[in-house]
Amino acid sequence: MTSHRFGRAAVLALLLSACATPMPPIPPLPDAQIIVFGEQHDQPDHQRQTEQALRRLVADGQLAALVIEMAEQGRSTAGLPRDADAASVRGALAWSGWEWPVYEGVVMAAVRAGAPVLGGNLPRSKMREVMGDAARDGLVDAAVRERLAVAVRDGHCGMLPATQEPGMVRIQIGRDQAMADTVAAALKPGQRVLLLTGAQHASRDRGVPLHLALRHGAPSVHVVIFGDPSIGLAADELRSAKFTPRPDPCEGLRERLAKPPVKS
Repeated sequence: MTSHRFGRAAVLALLLSACATPMPPIPPLPDAQIIVFGEQHDQPDHQRQTEQALRRLVADGQLAALVIEMAEQGRSTAGLPRDADAASVRGALAWSGWEWPVYEGVVMAAVRAGAPVLGGNLPRSKMREVMGDAARDGLVDAAVRERLAVAVRDGHCGMLPATQEPGMVRIQIGRDQAMADTVAAALKPGQRVLLLTGAQHASRDRGVPLHLALRHGAPSVHVVIFGDPSIGLAADELRSAKFTPRPDPCEGLRERLAKPPVKS
């Protein structure tokens, strides 16, 4: 939102220019049972484009459900009416820790269409158990584990102690499995499921699509990831998006780690 104030003439000119320069058309949606959008959580244009795709599915009568990483598996808006307010939706999803205004558009569009919004992420109550479960290391091959380990190291800005890395990789696998299971359970004949998740979870070579193939008979999946080939993720479609500058998260993490622990 801008802080500048416009006079009436300036507002009129802005509206006229918007009419003269129409928005580019929404790319056609692929013919797949599951459409995965891999986003960056601090880039609002990623969620805006996902909302556009969701509205297209709604218009075509093809949206079975929206599955999101931003809520835990088992949470759902299925019991809410189409006119439920945002507070009721957040309550049903136990929304916490995610910037609601960024995701409100896509979530509420599904609710208004009468399609359930389903939490897909691994519940926090299961994380400690998953971190300590060494049997999960064998669920994917060594190459996949290495990709996940690199992603975990990069995601923690190179500051994660090496002893914690295996557990964090298991968490990543657990999250991908939980989302894959939620997506598969939401499939309906003649309709499609849209999954909105982080780009790492969306990647075909390590994330949710891999576990859909391993656990659910490889339903047809189309993966859209926002970015370019340099990000090193496997997608069917790499899509450009408007970039919104954000503070460096690694700098914030360094500052937090540099602070002395609070004495009780």
